[in-house]
Amino acid sequence: MIRVGTGVDAHAFDEGSALRLAGLDWLGEPGLSGHSDGDVACHAIVDALLSAAGLGDIGSLVGVDEPETLGAASTGFVRVALERLAAAGWSPVNVSVQLVCNRPKFAPRRNEAQAVLTELVGAPVSISATTSDGLGFTGRGEGIAAIANALIERTD
Repeated sequence: MIRVGTGVDAHAFDEGSALRLAGLDWLGEPGLSGHSDGDVACHAIVDALLSAAGLGDIGSLVGVDEPETLGAASTGFVRVALERLAAAGWSPVNVSVQLVCNRPKFAPRRNEAQAVLTELVGAPVSISATTSDGLGFTGRGEGIAAIANALIERTD
């Protein structure tokens, strides 16, 4: 048995923090607002994995006001989601992430990000990026959005 889930996340830029996106640090780029590191790619992956298995969303995994998640690396949230998936008898087959942003330029680090997230998820993760041709908050350069799709399969 296989199932598909979709996750979406968006965060505004925060000039006072460092950017963490797709599991990578991006020196010289403004960070993303949020209680954790704001990594929209990881947040969307969490929602896609959990929704595919019918296990809720990132809000059911971690609270936005929990002191222990303040500034936390979102890769840890992906690990917790994968543990929940495994406990429910599911494993990821692959994940696809689409970033919507004007910055940072993603293509030069695509392979690096895909390798980091593939290792983390334990299944192939592909990432693409697009601009929104000047439309909306991403087009105005105010933040980043991510959409993820996850394919999972039954393990028991």
